[in-house]
Amino acid sequence: MDPQERLAEIKRLYRQAFAEYGAVALWNMKALDEPTPGAALAITDALRTHGSMPGRRLAEHIERLCRAAH
Repeated sequence: MDPQERLAEIKRLYRQAFAEYGAVALWNMKALDEPTPGAALAITDALRTHGSMPGRRLAEHIERLCRAAH
């Protein structure tokens, strides 16, 4: 996956996280229009703590992509 595709996937997963877990896990965070890998990493703790098992898997996927981007 090239860097542009990776960034697009990070943004897609970030938006998915807010769509699926915003009210449960991310209620105290503001969704950014143009999230960076750092912004995506910032939501993973809340997804792990307050999301369901699929939320935890989503957090892990975001983390893998963000770490590969660096």
